Amino acid sequence: MTTRYHNDEERASWDLAEFLLQQARDMMREAEDALETWKTGKEMNRLRCARRGISTTDAEIRWSATANAKNALTANGFYTGLATMYFNAATANYARAVYLHARDDARLL
Repeated sequence: MTTRYHNDEERASWDLAEFLLQQARDMMREAEDALETWKTGKEMNRLRCARRGISTTDAEIRWSATANAKNALTANGFYTGLATMYFNAATANYARAVYLHARDDARLL
């Protein structure tokens, strides 16, 4: 039976990549939640303004000026940035693990 990993360094790099990938997924969920908060708030504001006879354009302007809208967009940008960072770090660690695996395969030949 062959082992999946050739050495502890390769295993550690792969495990770190898996952890970072999970972190990236968690950050993307947070970003999606923030975007959903923004969309929901925008729609609620549109409906509230429509009841008062305020146009859709004015409702959007009013919504974009609120603290809730700004916070939701800021959170979305922040978590998207974190997700990108974690995805890139995971990619680097996967590449390192593959390199270590291939390097050890070449040594075995």
